[in-house]
Amino acid sequence: MESLQPSFVATIRANDGVALAAAVYLPEGTGQFPTLFAASPYRFDNNIAPATPIFLWRETGPIDYYLKHGYAFVHLDVRGTGRSGGEYRYMCEAEQRDLHDVIVWITQQSWSNGKVGGIGQSYYARMQWFMGIQNPPGLACIAPYDGNIDTYRSSAYTGGIPGAFPSIWYNSTTRNVNQYPASGPSRFIEWDYVGAVKRHNTYDEFWKQRAAAEKIDKIKVPVFSIGVWTKVDLHLNGNIVGFQRTQSPKKLLVFGSSSLFAAVADFSSIAFHETYLRPFYDCYLKGEKTSYPDEPDVRYFVPGAEEFRSAQTWPPQNISYRTYYLGAGPTGSVLSLNDGSLGADETDGSTGYDYPNPQWRAGVVGFDKNGRPDPVRNVLTFTSAPIEKDVEIAGPIQLNLHASSSNRDTDFIVKLSEQFPPDGAASDGAQPRSRVVTKGWLRASHRAIDTDKSLPCAPWYHHVAPEPIEPGKVYVFEIAVMPTAYRFKKGSRIRLEIANGDSQLTEFVFQHDYTPDKVGRDTIHHSAEHPSHILLPVVQY
Repeated sequence: MESLQPSFVATIRANDGVALAAAVYLPEGTGQFPTLFAASPYRFDNNIAPATPIFLWRETGPIDYYLKHGYAFVHLDVRGTGRSGGEYRYMCEAEQRDLHDVIVWITQQSWSNGKVGGIGQSYYARMQWFMGIQNPPGLACIAPYDGNIDTYRSSAYTGGIPGAFPSIWYNSTTRNVNQYPASGPSRFIEWDYVGAVKRHNTYDEFWKQRAAAEKIDKIKVPVFSIGVWTKVDLHLNGNIVGFQRTQSPKKLLVFGSSSLFAAVADFSSIAFHETYLRPFYDCYLKGEKTSYPDEPDVRYFVPGAEEFRSAQTWPPQNISYRTYYLGAGPTGSVLSLNDGSLGADETDGSTGYDYPNPQWRAGVVGFDKNGRPDPVRNVLTFTSAPIEKDVEIAGPIQLNLHASSSNRDTDFIVKLSEQFPPDGAASDGAQPRSRVVTKGWLRASHRAIDTDKSLPCAPWYHHVAPEPIEPGKVYVFEIAVMPTAYRFKKGSRIRLEIANGDSQLTEFVFQHDYTPDKVGRDTIHHSAEHPSHILLPVVQY
């Protein structure tokens, strides 16, 4: 374990009288220092645990690094967690107000220079959005890394489909790190957050008060929004939409970390902060001349090209949308329920499938004869011909799906993938290598779009009053496929995968549980009358 210990633990009175506990870390020497402020339910008592991805909640960044560079660091246990009083209610209005009160308290301390910046990943990042919305005196900047702005849309009910993540996060992470901390007293959090999530299955007042998206235009301080393409299931769209809706000075940076584990490892590394974050903090908290103001407004990594790009806006201005139509196939390139095609021309026909498929085992994933998981064998695929030259995309994506169902509701879970060329003699029944690029989700009854908040190829759903569909009737579902940047290589194929479920084997903790009401038959229509198609933002050079 690391030897880092706080200089002292402070008790801070919130406006409603609740005693909040915060660990205060001060640099060596005397004087007045700028302060980095982090807040979460993960307990500052756990800061002595090693910052490795086995502990995914270790998301403060390297505290000791900032101490060495003249920063104070304050780590708050949010109300109802760790050593703080009160009751935990997941990002409720009281928890948000506490951020204001603690920032004011920091500015009044003899060791403070009066300037505070937000820091941290995931929950810590979401707290930063709320810091900025309240604009307390002394707050000088925020840098939300990997943090969404709307829990309902980003994890609890992606596309209106109930997700497993709230239960996994609350019971396996939040409750566990409080009950079994690295040091300090054990604390069991009584509140039934998972039950609250299930009771509030539409975007009602419970979720609105917990969504930074509702007020993000109130932020006045500089914002450095940092996202990760592979966190498509949870935080990515929040960093992008947060950047787009913020009216204050802002920049966007999106990384290509290979997984959520890599995203945590990156944020824990000194190199990351040395290169990207400290120039931002030094600029706004110390008033120093750094590289940050001269950086492009938008920088993003392009997996496949393995390069960073810069732009003045997101999405970049040098894109044009290319239409790929779903068709009957076959392509002969992959083993799936239908082996459909994806191309420049409309085709006639439709593709139906019954569910649950008898070969599904872990969600919609089955196993081949050798016992290997096969994510595509028993789902629908629509695959292009081998592309003749590299295709680079950057921006939001929309799938316009003409579909009908035997039921009064159904789910569409969509994946866009690169299917790589064959790399030699494949064993019997082996699938081609592939890589998921991005995903999209929509429950049919949640199809109503908020036109005021939507952007081109980025529909934003109301999620307020679900409307059942009429069995057998063909509807056009405008499915938001999460924004991305990626280069498909010459010789590869672009593949679309569609099912009404997913799997813990492929989504890790972001799967959607397959429930007993999902029995029936769905049909994807692809014809001149019903031209199902996906719109890809192709970069023009």
